[in-house]
Amino acid sequence: MQLYSGFQSIILVVLGVVALGCEVFSFVDALRHPEAAYVAASKRTRTFWLVLLGVALAVGFVTVFNPLNIFGLLAFVGSAVYLADVRPALRQVRGLGGRSHNGW
Repeated sequence: MQLYSGFQSIILVVLGVVALGCEVFSFVDALRHPEAAYVAASKRTRTFWLVLLGVALAVGFVTVFNPLNIFGLLAFVGSAVYLADVRPALRQVRGLGGRSHNGW
């Protein structure tokens, strides 16, 4: 039983570190885009996303050893929304990304 508990603790720490990595990446990425890109992409302001992702980063740091509590999950969801919705729109507006526009 103790082996199972130790394995479970390792899995939780790995999940917490991965979530923290996503939160760090999304915060740094949000810093890289200018305010005009957020407006052109019809997303919330840069300040809004920086505050939201900064809070998510702080909460993720505090909950790195227990990422499955409600605060850790909310922090990860905020980061995931940025990465899944806002970041692709910002990259498209700024002309970044490796996809060609010839249909392939």
